[in-house]
Amino acid sequence: MRLVEPDFVVTNLPTTLILPKHTLNFRLTHRFLLNLQANSFTENLENLFGLDNGAIVGLEVRFAPIRHLQAIVYRNNLSKTIQFAGQYEWLRQGSSLPFSLSGIVSIEGTNNFKGSDQEQTGDEHQHGTTEGHYSPAFGASVSRMFSDRLATYAVPVWVHHVIPLNNVGHEDVFYLGVGGRYRISAHVYVVGEVSPRFSGNMPGDPAYAFGIERRAGGHMFQLNFGNSLAGTYGQIAQGGFPDTVYLGFNLARKFF
Repeated sequence: MRLVEPDFVVTNLPTTLILPKHTLNFRLTHRFLLNLQANSFTENLENLFGLDNGAIVGLEVRFAPIRHLQAIVYRNNLSKTIQFAGQYEWLRQGSSLPFSLSGIVSIEGTNNFKGSDQEQTGDEHQHGTTEGHYSPAFGASVSRMFSDRLATYAVPVWVHHVIPLNNVGHEDVFYLGVGGRYRISAHVYVVGEVSPRFSGNMPGDPAYAFGIERRAGGHMFQLNFGNSLAGTYGQIAQGGFPDTVYLGFNLARKFF
């Protein structure tokens, strides 16, 4: 593992870090539902910056069945979405190659990956999701490392059948995620990402997030802020909410 690339995501966007063969990684994502931008500091403090307002929680397990390949299963409770994904390392940055490249394929389904429609709850309508549909995605993660301090990423992704935030119809969306991670000390990093969309008539702003994280052995803890509750490729494609900032965190553990 390179010091500048300690995790498999920036905040939501995939990096080019690859698991060794027959090893595991577990990740927990947590996004509190309180819009920090809609309240004063005192009001946010009284609500413990979202701890009193519920959360979108996700669990992910990734496994390497062979060299260079990761099989990934992720679920969050935003419309009970389950995502199955694979990531394959095609190229690795080295003395003769200035970048790394991984290919990505996924499919996600709401309602626990069931095809039957169900009535939406109020929270699901507000956060731009619907039950009972599938969204396949294809993409790549391209990285460039600058010594052991800075890692930059470009993540082009095409997603089919994305439900807009206004829940009107569905769209095919292409977005280009851009992110980076900077190591400010031996174990502490700052991260940031944004995912502007270039196709599909989608309301809202590009999803973005930024944060600070600490590595402790095989553990990574990240405190982040963003305008989206996204955890999957289709949820990132939905975009973020204008004038909105959510507090969240990621917690990951490598088993190798």
